[in-house]
Amino acid sequence: MLAVVKSVGILGLKGFAVDVEVDISRGLPSFDIVGLPDTSVKESKERVRAAIKNSGLKFPPGRITVNLAPADLRKEGSVFDLPIAVGIMAASGQLIGDSYKGYVYFGELSLDGSIKGIAGILAIVMAARDKMSGAEVIVSPDNADEAALVDKVGVYPVHTLALLICFLNRQETVNRHRVDPEKLLAGASAGTAEDMADVRGHYRVKRALEVAAAGSHNILMTGPPGSGKTMLARRMVNIMPKLSLQEALEVTKIYSISGLIRSETPLIVHRPFRSPHHNVSRSGMVGGGRTPRPGEISLAHHGILFMDEFPEFGKYTLEALRQPVEDGRVLISRVNGSIEYPAKAMLVAAMNPCPCGFYGDESIECVCTPLQIARYRSRISGPMMDRIDIFIEVQRVNYQDISETSKGERSAKVKERIEKARQIQRIRFAGTGVTSNSGMGSREVHDYCQIGEKAATLIKEAFERLNLSARAYHRILKVARTIADLDGREKISEDHMAEAIQYRNINRFC
Repeated sequence: MLAVVKSVGILGLKGFAVDVEVDISRGLPSFDIVGLPDTSVKESKERVRAAIKNSGLKFPPGRITVNLAPADLRKEGSVFDLPIAVGIMAASGQLIGDSYKGYVYFGELSLDGSIKGIAGILAIVMAARDKMSGAEVIVSPDNADEAALVDKVGVYPVHTLALLICFLNRQETVNRHRVDPEKLLAGASAGTAEDMADVRGHYRVKRALEVAAAGSHNILMTGPPGSGKTMLARRMVNIMPKLSLQEALEVTKIYSISGLIRSETPLIVHRPFRSPHHNVSRSGMVGGGRTPRPGEISLAHHGILFMDEFPEFGKYTLEALRQPVEDGRVLISRVNGSIEYPAKAMLVAAMNPCPCGFYGDESIECVCTPLQIARYRSRISGPMMDRIDIFIEVQRVNYQDISETSKGERSAKVKERIEKARQIQRIRFAGTGVTSNSGMGSREVHDYCQIGEKAATLIKEAFERLNLSARAYHRILKVARTIADLDGREKISEDHMAEAIQYRNINRFC
């Protein structure tokens, strides 16, 4: 007999429909899986066999052949355990009628017949919805909350294979599982306890961080050790605007594929903050590997990628970041196809001005030679520097600032201004695919960065004196547009342009 069960395979963040075809014929007992399965799929034979027997069901004798169609796409993971088991039950006549055909199945089987959760369920269920209209899915209870985030899909969590067979034979009832993602997002806590109000002094730096957060601009901070660069960067996540539902689902999808979702927190409700160590590999940073997985830049999607000790990262790692930082996506090419991961992250980098860290410090003398300083700064290439919007120096805090008893402005207050600026940008770019000022292309810059005569004169002088590239010129206009949005102005004024130009003081950094 032949049975066909619906499931979904995953390639990168995209899913594809898979027909699990099970044929049972006469002959010597055997169990074969074809259709380009990887090792984990091939090993499902033993899991399925034991799960069926230990669930009190009959494992059929004879020649069992399982085909995972289409056969030209590689199948990975334990997601096909459950559909294979259901196919065997249907082909052996242990299921009544064709009731099993109304569902799509995902799940790993334990040897005792219980159904375990799998990684990437959000992307898989989204693919099931898009590929199979009106899909209803059978998942493990561990995946139920995450799967139910997808609208227009019926989700039925089942604990064991035995219960699933009874459900399909109309002997048991399983209730549909529902989750309201809007409610999860609205009920999100304030995030970390680190507040900008705890930072003494650094008023100019905090202003630069506010501008960066308001327009999602890349920023590089330089200063001596202990000046507060890392402390300031870690507090940035609390002034970032809230995630929209669409953004939250995009981030959750990436974390789900990476196996970083916990069952108690099915939806990522806070903007990511990723801080990889400088010994991270190129694949770890941008994604890849034998089985391609998202890298740190993708895990920071719609959030912050903080790179402390920026020049200490490997040369090839930094150069691999150039394209994702510019395009907001990572394309990983393999012989059998290409995988694309989103990477719209805001780069926040920090570095010392020299190897010893005290070049330009008024209190401690620098011991580095000019050649050592030049070599240290040359670790960051010119093209990489050109992709950074804001450069800001972080000076050592003096005693008067650090001994202040009154606290500074709270993160919540700064966040209000940033939310207003982002709302202006959402309205401005509605329907264009652009989410913030930093994502503007040359056409959007031309359309939305209208400047007055004085501001035009100012940027013309800066372009000639600073030997700016076309990319740097556009980045100054984008930053000026953000400053004007924070000021609630439609037109970029001379003051807005002057502030944007001062953030382009790249000569102090390279």
